[in-house]
Amino acid sequence: MHYEGNIIRPPSEANSILLQITVGCSRNKCTFCGAYKGERFRIKPDSITMADIAFAATHCRRQRRVFLCDGDGLIVPQKRLLNILQEIERQLPWVTRVGTYANCKSLKMKTLDELRALNAHGLGILYMGLETGDDVTLKHINKGAASEEMIQMGKKARAAGMKLSITVLLGIAGKSRSNIHARETGRVLTAIDPEYVGALTLMLIPGTPLYQDYRDGKFFLLEPDDMLKELRTMIEATELSKGLFHANHASNYLPIKARLPKDKKTTLDLIDNALAGKIDLKPEFLRAL
Repeated sequence: MHYEGNIIRPPSEANSILLQITVGCSRNKCTFCGAYKGERFRIKPDSITMADIAFAATHCRRQRRVFLCDGDGLIVPQKRLLNILQEIERQLPWVTRVGTYANCKSLKMKTLDELRALNAHGLGILYMGLETGDDVTLKHINKGAASEEMIQMGKKARAAGMKLSITVLLGIAGKSRSNIHARETGRVLTAIDPEYVGALTLMLIPGTPLYQDYRDGKFFLLEPDDMLKELRTMIEATELSKGLFHANHASNYLPIKARLPKDKKTTLDLIDNALAGKIDLKPEFLRAL
């Protein structure tokens, strides 16, 4: 396989065939993210992608899923992306699902019919970074989209038949807007009603604008208990029809896996017990991105 730069995939795609069709991120401007800094975004040549699919056909026969790397595989023009999916169907017939990262920009560039065509040829799940539903914070972190656009694009993906996994960031609004961030994020998640929500806890990355704001005293990082309170408020404000709400990433202080709405009360009670000191939190040295 031909890999370049940082290869990043969701935790749930750990056992997938990682097919890198782009290098870097199509936006690469979020103030908190250092994953692709200094990496010029580009779509890899089709000849390399097809060679990698042929390699997988021989050497990756146990993996039943494919993940299209890097930061935004959906940005690939429709004809080229459809061709990649059709080649996966042809050469990897045992693959049951293809996934990729997506953002508002790439979802806007695809019509609903185009998304449905991609879904019909195996693209079954999109991973979308919401981070927050608070418009003030979205602007501050330079996400490039407001909450209403996030809702519209999330609903568009779901209308196309794709599953949606949305990432949110605990602590991203700092201390002053923590409660607003939590409630507004719950509002947006409720409006989209995704199949999966993954809550990560903010870890500041040296070299990013947000880290510099922290060093300059312009951004204040929440304490662990405040992160938990924010998570509690967010879950309380989130209504999903049958979605999974995960907060079991390596960055989180308290592992949570809840099916909403069924597990909401049990989960809120779990957080309350942790805040009361009845459950130990993950020590700082064990946290990671």
